[in-house]
Amino acid sequence: MNFLNEVALHYPDAIQLAAGRPTEEFFDLADVHRYLRLFCRYLADELGYSGERVRRTVLQYGRTKGIIHELVAENLRLDEGTEVDPESVVVTAGCQEAMFLVLRALRADERDVLLAVSPTYVGLTGAARLVDLPVRPVATGARGIDLDDLVAVVRRERAAGRRPRACYVMPDFANPSGLSMDLPTRRALLAVAEAEDLLLIEDNPYGLFHGDADRLPTLKALDTSRRVVYLGSFAKSVLPGARVGYAVADQRVRDACGGVGLLADQLSKIKSMLTVNTSPIAQAVVGGRLLASGCRLAGANARERELYARNLRRVLDGLAERFPSAADGVTWTAPTGGFFVVVTVPFPVDDDLLARSARDYGVLWTPMGHFYDDVTAVRALRLSFSTVSPDRIDTGLDRVAALINDRLGRPAVAVINRDRLADGAAGEP
Repeated sequence: MNFLNEVALHYPDAIQLAAGRPTEEFFDLADVHRYLRLFCRYLADELGYSGERVRRTVLQYGRTKGIIHELVAENLRLDEGTEVDPESVVVTAGCQEAMFLVLRALRADERDVLLAVSPTYVGLTGAARLVDLPVRPVATGARGIDLDDLVAVVRRERAAGRRPRACYVMPDFANPSGLSMDLPTRRALLAVAEAEDLLLIEDNPYGLFHGDADRLPTLKALDTSRRVVYLGSFAKSVLPGARVGYAVADQRVRDACGGVGLLADQLSKIKSMLTVNTSPIAQAVVGGRLLASGCRLAGANARERELYARNLRRVLDGLAERFPSAADGVTWTAPTGGFFVVVTVPFPVDDDLLARSARDYGVLWTPMGHFYDDVTAVRALRLSFSTVSPDRIDTGLDRVAALINDRLGRPAVAVINRDRLADGAAGEP
């Protein structure tokens, strides 16, 4: 992440196909004040808080689990068809903190390991390193996870005396692969988790952005045995700058004193020693957004979903135009939603090639090697299309194609694309 930021700073005019940020097209500072006022009115009118209590709730240190937990639970009920006890919700400083809290709660001693579908989101592997929890890769397979490999990894780790505590999955438009699990795979994964006595950590930042396809139920919505710890984020659906996420941890677990309570309570204890509480002002803004939409964010993000779907179609069509023959050795994933497309090429992709791409071709992307542990010479790159206009997608794909064709020794094609690069560079916003 730091390397990508550094490259972007050094080449600010390069087209940004690396960052997985939400679009800024619909940001409005006036909304922040409107949402804050709306939440304060909710506290006063709906919950009956006095003026003093409203001020204290929003401006003072607050409840460690959060002050919008009931609204989050209502949002899950309406948008996901998931019934959760609001007390099982822990509101966090971004989903990254939720991830850390869950891994820290699961890590008891050196025997514990975490499983994760590979390639894996770097924030997950980074959090695991911080809590000294080794990550064991599980193959992706054609449907988002290879269930046979999952069982094999679980049993191999147990045979070696280790304890697989959970498997991290992103069933909808995974970062970085863009792949999703179909409904039979989701049901089968839950059955495997039950049979192998394994928790699933479901991360769902992109589920609302399903393009032209129908939405599928989350694992948590299908879960009848409390096998799923659900991680949510408002970064993509409300505001990334608010830095508000959450964990739903409704599992019953024993504490250090032998008592039984919610896993959410253990997460809260850890959070109290880490960040104390999530900014009440930031929560109030998110809470106001939830109230403004009747706690239904799916419909409230219709504009964003259409923008991402349009950009995804532009990327897929553009790749097909630039690499029409399978003999090129250039292939790509074809997700139905989310933010990412992965392009596989017949040569290694690394940070040096990215630096060259930024310097000589004016385009940024993400080397896929960063999403694998202890693997070198990964022959793939990730394109993110969430923050760019269709015209800049076209220009960016021209530049990516020029880089790839140059690398494959195709100077004639590269000259054509370099001409377009030169024409498009001047005066671009």
